[in-house]
Amino acid sequence: MISPETIQQGQPLLAVNSLTKMFGGVKAQDDISFSIDPGLICGLIGPNGAGKTTLFNLITGIYAPDEGQVLFNGKDTRKMAVHQRVEAGIARTFQHVELFGSMSLLENVLVGMHVRTRSGFWGAVSRLPWVMREEKEALEKAEALLEFTGLMDYAHHPAGDLPVGRQKTAEIARALASDPLLLLLDEPAAGLNAVETEALGQLIEQVKKRGVTMMLVEHDMSLAMGICDKLIVLDQGSKLAEGTPREIQNDEAVMAAYLGQG
Repeated sequence: MISPETIQQGQPLLAVNSLTKMFGGVKAQDDISFSIDPGLICGLIGPNGAGKTTLFNLITGIYAPDEGQVLFNGKDTRKMAVHQRVEAGIARTFQHVELFGSMSLLENVLVGMHVRTRSGFWGAVSRLPWVMREEKEALEKAEALLEFTGLMDYAHHPAGDLPVGRQKTAEIARALASDPLLLLLDEPAAGLNAVETEALGQLIEQVKKRGVTMMLVEHDMSLAMGICDKLIVLDQGSKLAEGTPREIQNDEAVMAAYLGQG
């Protein structure tokens, strides 16, 4: 388990430095730089096609940058594979739900613990005492996460049979199972109604209280403005603005590019 005490003090948890990514002749990310301090919720907003999910993919290692670097907890991630970044403390959810639909919610959350368990195939076959103990602890942790996210009543339901709101919440529970220091949420409110969105905001704030730093892509401006400590605005692959929600609301360039005003 990763403890918040492992965070390097006196420096950002995440630092993105001059990040550039090309797809053909198009710059999907154009010299992007920003940092996020531990314990904050940072919103990533901007029009469709601004490069928000691409940035998440660069941070998590799905894409490799053409230029620039991503520092996480003081370490350069350029030589780290996706699973190594998860082990280091980066977890994410996806714009489109990526649960194992035929598996139960409980099983999906247990999958999220894979990087924190040691038994492997031969350990599972051997059924040694330490393996049994690890399995018991993993089950207890998974049940606690389902309780925390309000999903315990659906623990044994196939994930694919549940409404999209509960599936999105289950993705958060599975991501938390890897004990992240940084949690990236890609459009967590997409497809949710007003009541579900309000509950999501409350859940995100509870996750913050557990010491998890978060970054979220979000089009629901009410949610983003209400829960984020800072906002970064992208437009056509470039950083347009960065600041508190109040500063972003009063930024004329943001109003023109994102809200169609000015």
